[in-house]
Amino acid sequence: MMNGNTFETPGLKSMLAADGLSLVNVIDQLRSQGASHYVSLPQLIVCGDQSSGKSSVLEAISGIPFPTKDNLCTRFATELILRRTSEVHIGVSIVPSHDRTKEQCEQLGKFKELLQAFDDLPKLIDKAKEAMGITTATSAFSNDVLRVEISGPGRPHLTIVDLPGLIHSENKLQTASDVELVQGMIRSYMAHKRTVILAVVSAKNDYANQIVLKLAKEADPKGLRTLGIITKPDTLPEGSDSEDAFISLAKNEDVEFRLGWHVLKNRNYEMRHCSLVERDEAEEQFFNTGAWRRLPRRLVGIAALRPRLSKVLLNQISAELPELVGEIEQSIAECRKELERLGDRRGTCEEQRHFLLNVSQAFQSLVKAAISGAYEDSFFGDPRTEDGFVKRFRAVTQKLNLAFAEHMRLYGSHRKIVLANADDSCVDHNGGTQDNNSDRREQVTRADLICEIKELLERTRGRELPGMYNPMIIRDIFLDQSRPWKKIVHQHLSAVHKSAGVFLSQAIFHLTDEDVSRNLIREIINPFLENIHFNLTAKGNELLELSREIHPITYNHYFTETIQNIREQNLETEVTRKLQNFFNAKDVSTLEDLHVKKLKVSSLVEALARRNEADMDKYACSEILDCTEAFYKVAMKLLVDNITIQCVEAVLVSRLDQALCPSQVMQMDTDLVEKIASESAESRNNREALSRKLATLESCLSISKQSIAHRGEPRGYSSRLSDNYLIHCLSNQSKNANEIECPLTMRRQWQAIEVYIMTNVQQWRVEIAAAKIPAELVYAGPLREIQAGQ
Repeated sequence: MMNGNTFETPGLKSMLAADGLSLVNVIDQLRSQGASHYVSLPQLIVCGDQSSGKSSVLEAISGIPFPTKDNLCTRFATELILRRTSEVHIGVSIVPSHDRTKEQCEQLGKFKELLQAFDDLPKLIDKAKEAMGITTATSAFSNDVLRVEISGPGRPHLTIVDLPGLIHSENKLQTASDVELVQGMIRSYMAHKRTVILAVVSAKNDYANQIVLKLAKEADPKGLRTLGIITKPDTLPEGSDSEDAFISLAKNEDVEFRLGWHVLKNRNYEMRHCSLVERDEAEEQFFNTGAWRRLPRRLVGIAALRPRLSKVLLNQISAELPELVGEIEQSIAECRKELERLGDRRGTCEEQRHFLLNVSQAFQSLVKAAISGAYEDSFFGDPRTEDGFVKRFRAVTQKLNLAFAEHMRLYGSHRKIVLANADDSCVDHNGGTQDNNSDRREQVTRADLICEIKELLERTRGRELPGMYNPMIIRDIFLDQSRPWKKIVHQHLSAVHKSAGVFLSQAIFHLTDEDVSRNLIREIINPFLENIHFNLTAKGNELLELSREIHPITYNHYFTETIQNIREQNLETEVTRKLQNFFNAKDVSTLEDLHVKKLKVSSLVEALARRNEADMDKYACSEILDCTEAFYKVAMKLLVDNITIQCVEAVLVSRLDQALCPSQVMQMDTDLVEKIASESAESRNNREALSRKLATLESCLSISKQSIAHRGEPRGYSSRLSDNYLIHCLSNQSKNANEIECPLTMRRQWQAIEVYIMTNVQQWRVEIAAAKIPAELVYAGPLREIQAGQ
């Protein structure tokens, strides 16, 4: 029979029912499966500076004499599991780190030892360190976890992770890298959102200078999940300022934590050989004397700390378990997706070709979906992000085509033809004022351009009569005006081609691992894109040549309509000018503006009908310009349609799914298949690690769901109820416990509410009392204690 110290905690008997214990056990099972490597588990971690009394705190909680020399346990975390059972049992095992190989995990998993006496613990810890590969001759550090399971009568239901003591400075035994390693490890544990931090602070030193508080504040800025523990209060001089400061700290008045503070007096050097019972008696006597007796009993002593920690842990588990299940499910989905990307093991050429066939089929489906605008696949992501948008290839192409058409309309002409107003501002032919800041093209007035055309007419005259012109002069002017088209077209084709390359790369990387993706892009995708670029350029040049190099041809009625519109605009301008001259008025918008009592209609008609253009060539030049502008618009619209349909759509978009197709894979020679799909050692190791992770997570999910089903909680249930809503439910006097209108509809689930209330007793006591909870709602457990004001 093992000799071991035990302690009784009567307060726990009313606190932890069977469901409470099952919750704690579920988390322990998840941790033993290695879930903590992949998801954040609810846990208590003990942190403190070296010589802060951290080991003595663990000893007081567990009843086990932990080694007090820091150099015995500073290289790894120790998980302490306490359970109340009828028989005494102490077991020690190692939980391998996720970065261990499969063989190492199996080897470390075999480390399972039973203790016959607590005095053997230091030797067993040394043995565990040796199994982990840690020796005193090295400064190695292990991410493995030493698991110590202790059960017996009187033990509390509690799980605590003990972390190495924080090192202030290097010395002969501890290097600068050790300082950084320990701090890094503790920071990583503290950063987990479901971790409750037990920050151990020694009263022998100014708490403002203790590293643990600094790290706790970094990880938990609002102090929502930190409980401070003050040790060695007996070292403070009675009545001193330092004693008052630590009492104020214990009252949560200085460094404020939502979970508050607790004070322990551990054994000093003179009491090092005394029993735990003697230790507890000495502690109780100390807190009943001097200034410390002013503190509430719930804030001092190990007897109050044990149930307090159990309540904190159980409440944390109750609140986090449903969300934890969802996180595990999400991790499983991500793991399966990654394994799907890696594909099956492929050691032979047949396996490699089969793998590429699957990739090509998935690739074609993805490309066709992107081309058709069916963006249901998770690959396409969020369209509001840039990464999600570039994957929607049809949307990208549409946007680029629209931008191309707009750019051609606004900036496709070599020179902008404008009318000159009296104030020298420029008005385009559509009647709007031209923004010279955004348009850097050369501008020319209609009058100046007509003069240029007249000179060109003189240089190209054939056998035409005066006032007539050679139709080919329209081609010469059109070629000059359409000079920017080639640059704009090729810029657009390059933009579409580039977006296709980005999309194809994203699709390939989505479907397979990085090594295969790079091989596919280098050997298959890039040559395909180069060929597409060549064909795009050739087709673009062909369409440009058809638009610009042959003589002007069009049978589009828009050409006639455009000429008529231009002539109507010119006629309106001419009539307005003649009316202004005839009536000698600046504004002729209304008849009242003319101020004419007698008007000879024949004179007005003669003035409007008179042609002041004596130079027939100049009149012909005006006609030439009108025809050129009309033909330019028709040709520009035709080119935009041809480029987007015959070039972008026909040459690129419609052929994009042929970049990688099954028939192509079947025709690949053996060397190319192996070059693309052969598996690297890194890929094999990655698949092995992912397979282990998936097995771990699936096992953890099964354990979690079984626990939730056993407790009867509905899917997605969370015990994080708002304070006001909980009080409202409890005070609904017209309902009994089984009928109360609350998300928890089954009576046994009230235990979760009990735990939630117990951790918030102080802030709720007044509200609970004011609610006047009916007697039928109060049954054995914390509710009765709360109502009684205990």
